[in-house]
Amino acid sequence: MSTRGVVYVHSSPSAVCPHVEWAISGTLGVRANLQWTAQPAAQGQLRAECGWTGDAGTGGKLMGALKAWPMVRFEVTEEPSEGVDGERFCFVPTLGLWRARTSANGDIVVGEDQLRAMATASRAGEAFAHKIDELLGASWDAALEPYRRAGDGAPVTWLHRVG
Repeated sequence: MSTRGVVYVHSSPSAVCPHVEWAISGTLGVRANLQWTAQPAAQGQLRAECGWTGDAGTGGKLMGALKAWPMVRFEVTEEPSEGVDGERFCFVPTLGLWRARTSANGDIVVGEDQLRAMATASRAGEAFAHKIDELLGASWDAALEPYRRAGDGAPVTWLHRVG
């Protein structure tokens, strides 16, 4: 079952960039030759994007490979495929990893069990609102937004898994 997605490397030290490319290449089984550009939101850091195609679950594998460098800010998306929800992964060094399922239009999907647990643990209004923000990745979005805006109009490289 094939799907596609995008890896957004929002910021990486230049010395780590080859390692990021090797991690993506090793996961996809195709050479990643990313177009690195300066990241205006973090002086001395570089950014790159690449689209990918592969089997369902490849987004999680890419996230696992990139998480080996805790100084790199990144997002990985995987579109839904037949019978499989999409996923979105965000990593920010100060916050760690956030993961969510996504619908066909890209909205975050919150499951019934997540809602039940949230309702049980958070009866007060403010605590409930905090839990919703947590489920939707609000802190990660806030931390990554300056890096996303700095990448508007940046080139995207498409990688296609072979075999």
